[in-house]
Amino acid sequence: MRPPTGTGHHGDVPKALLLENLHPDARTLLEGAGFEVQTRTGALDEAELIEALDGVTMLGIRSKTQVTEHVLKHAPDLLVVGAYSIGTNQIDLSAAAHRGVAVFNAPFSNTRSVVEIALADIIALTRRLTVLDKKMHAGIWDKTAAGAHEVRGRTLGIVGYGNIGTQLSVLAENLGMSVVFYDIAEKLSLGNARKMASLDELLAVSDIVSLHVDGRAGNAGLFGAAQLAAMKPGAIFLNLSRGFIVDYAALRAAVESGHVAGAAADVFPVEPKRAGDPFESELRGLENVILSPHTGGSTEEAQQAIGQFVSAKARDYLGSGSTTLSVNLPNIALETPDDGVHRLAYLHQNVPGVLANVNQTLAAFGLNVETQMLATHGDLGYVVTDVRAPLHPGVVDDLGGRPESIRLHVVS
Repeated sequence: MRPPTGTGHHGDVPKALLLENLHPDARTLLEGAGFEVQTRTGALDEAELIEALDGVTMLGIRSKTQVTEHVLKHAPDLLVVGAYSIGTNQIDLSAAAHRGVAVFNAPFSNTRSVVEIALADIIALTRRLTVLDKKMHAGIWDKTAAGAHEVRGRTLGIVGYGNIGTQLSVLAENLGMSVVFYDIAEKLSLGNARKMASLDELLAVSDIVSLHVDGRAGNAGLFGAAQLAAMKPGAIFLNLSRGFIVDYAALRAAVESGHVAGAAADVFPVEPKRAGDPFESELRGLENVILSPHTGGSTEEAQQAIGQFVSAKARDYLGSGSTTLSVNLPNIALETPDDGVHRLAYLHQNVPGVLANVNQTLAAFGLNVETQMLATHGDLGYVVTDVRAPLHPGVVDDLGGRPESIRLHVVS
């Protein structure tokens, strides 16, 4: 594959900045596609990120680095952001789109890893393994069945029935659990899982409650004291989704009172940026509470798959203009253009007459259209045009200077 040119300057070497200790395959794939790659192990704050993005075409992050509108405003060379994770709430998606920056994530690559840690937490909490483990390490032999249960026959309530929730549902049933779920969207039940009409209905019947909702702003504070009180006495609670959706002070109170028999949390409202940084939480020090440092999807298998998937999406966007599975731009599936073909990937405001304007400009410079595709989404439009004749600089100047233009990405 030819090295992507990004903005139409043929021969330019695109630069990628990969943060937060991504899998080595992320770098290997990009270098193989002609990128100059710089890696850093930790996250960067806003000022550090702006400085580091000078001349950078592609940014790769996980969950800690915040890509704000202010960052995007000061990163004129940036064309694509890869979120090497499921969530994208750390990125201002609208600001990115309206500055012509495509965003890709990995919606499926670590699903299995999250499901497995959820099952491990469920079994460990139901058997009170952390309590027994601590006593054994303290030299105390406390052989008892008190408070320990099988998961077989117990009811698992899944809040959020997406990619993770559905797979957890299937595997939990294989362990002999009954599954109920609640989702604000209409979802097809898998196996014998039953959809509940409301969250309260789910909480009333569940022995274990596991949250798997997305990071939309409307989910902030979703689970607080009222929801915890509505759970069955002695139930287990898990949050492996987003830290800001749960009131952890209320959860601590529920655990201390015995109303909640155990809990697991993998995500927190405020998380350290780098490994080794101090960690604070209301949940520290509680009995039968499992805390993990946002590692639900952090298996070697998942991180390798994520590294390959997101880097490939960034490579393909810059090398062909393909926006398939972009989370913020209209989606068009494209192959790398043939030799001799110039591709104009034109992101614009979705207003009438843009396609006609593009073709009038091309005709004015004597260019005949070989292929052309258009997709729109909301207030954004994306038209991709292939021409074979030499591309006059005036075409780029004319299209890029139009009032509806957001960004013209030329692949040649």
